[in-house]
Amino acid sequence: MKIFTTRHLLPIAAGVLCSMLTGGAQADATLAQNKGCLTCHHSDKKVIGPAFKDVATRYQNDKDAAAMLAKKIKDGGKGAWGDAVMPPNPHVNDADSARLVAWILGQK
Repeated sequence: MKIFTTRHLLPIAAGVLCSMLTGGAQADATLAQNKGCLTCHHSDKKVIGPAFKDVATRYQNDKDAAAMLAKKIKDGGKGAWGDAVMPPNPHVNDADSARLVAWILGQK
């Protein structure tokens, strides 16, 4: 059995931390692309639907926003942002929907 010392673990921990700090944001942007979100939304400008930053701002103090937005991703919706209709996305599973919502609400 090989024993790891602090000297061995420090670079591993640093790599994991860097991945969490940078890779997570990229991974969720990639997830948004793969799930078709970027067809209608952009991070900082309105396309068909609102900018993700505008969504984050609107719901920043709403404790129920994450659950509501996850449901809206799956079921679709209309009227919250004008006349545009958000189609349902049944191909987005619950875990991916939660990741997308966390990423969207983290936009600044």
